[in-house]
Amino acid sequence: MNARIAALALSLSCAFLPLASVPHAAAQQVVQGAPMELPVDAAPLTFEVDGETVSFDIEIADTAERRARGLMFRTDLPQDRGMLFVFEQTRPVSFWMQNTPSPLDLVFIGQDGRVIDILPGEPFSTASIGPDEPTRFVLELNRGTSERVGLVAGTRLNHPTIDRVAGN
Repeated sequence: MNARIAALALSLSCAFLPLASVPHAAAQQVVQGAPMELPVDAAPLTFEVDGETVSFDIEIADTAERRARGLMFRTDLPQDRGMLFVFEQTRPVSFWMQNTPSPLDLVFIGQDGRVIDILPGEPFSTASIGPDEPTRFVLELNRGTSERVGLVAGTRLNHPTIDRVAGN
């Protein structure tokens, strides 16, 4: 095999390496500009405010890879949509927004399906964002959505994924 063919074979094999095997700086370049958009779950996430049902379509990030990518590089989250991060167990969690260009509300949810805290996420920030209590789920919404729809700490959220854990 001549040197030119060997170089081409090497470059093609590197193109298919999983991101975990690529150095951090290179991984940033590989995923830059390639946002993850998950399918909208068949069941909406709902909750009650003053006798009215509020509903969001959600994408579910329920694997380590999906949770790690989240809304990175996304600039187009519809107002009636969010991303629900599902953890295998209730534990302390924190998020950062290093590669996230949109301001977000991060809604931290306990094992009982109730909102623990709602914290702001600043675009491109590396600051750690997390509540003082263990968390089972996190719902990311466009910034200001929680206030606009009346979502507050203590609100019980309903979705089959949450309900299975909360025992409902």
